[in-house]
Amino acid sequence: MTTVGFIYPDHAAEDDYPLAEGLLGDVRLAVEHIYGTDLHAVAELLDLGSPERLAEGAQLLAPHRPDAIVWACTSGSFVYGPEGAAEQVAKLSEAAGGIPASSTSFAFVHAAGALGLRRVAVAASYPDDVARLFVEFLAAGGVEVVSMSSADIDTAAEVGRLTPEAVLDLVRTHDHRDADAVLIPDTAMRTLALLGDIEEHLGKPVLTANQVTVWEGLRLAGAGRVVESLGALFRTLSVPVGAGGR
Repeated sequence: MTTVGFIYPDHAAEDDYPLAEGLLGDVRLAVEHIYGTDLHAVAELLDLGSPERLAEGAQLLAPHRPDAIVWACTSGSFVYGPEGAAEQVAKLSEAAGGIPASSTSFAFVHAAGALGLRRVAVAASYPDDVARLFVEFLAAGGVEVVSMSSADIDTAAEVGRLTPEAVLDLVRTHDHRDADAVLIPDTAMRTLALLGDIEEHLGKPVLTANQVTVWEGLRLAGAGRVVESLGALFRTLSVPVGAGGR
């Protein structure tokens, strides 16, 4: 059985992963946690995604013998910028014994490419300055952001407490008519159970952080799956390509 390992920061919406595992059926999604501040601020996010913390996560995942590993944190990866984030996953791969590695930020870029998306709207939970770094990261990956909103939520714990109705409202009110899709970039937000309702309402693809993170791990492991309830991204098989920023 294919096993994909995920390093998840603190606790918020990690229950999206066993939900996905149940839908996938024959793939194991192993989640281990690292801890630091959950503040959405640049200095704290740089510390959270440091090589030392991710190496700790890789060590915790080692007994699961994963076929691929993903840093399941968007802000703790894009805050490094494209080159820094590529170095981050390269070091993570090294710490994990050379298995393929990536992060949620690269997962968004790869998922957008897989769906042929070029113009997107971003419905971010972060403060504005952090959300703008995500916009810059996407632009470097060839994804144009035509609209960006920031809910200005300071911590991941607060995001994890959002009700399904609040998440749906966030997405519905921050779509843009020129966007090919809406992106929701926070792994602290529970979204997997809502994907069908959101896409049906908007009439376009929606990419969420935990969704693309799971998809990226499967892609790296060469274990793509079709799961109708996980949105447009999971309705066709992914084609394995290079890890991380390559």
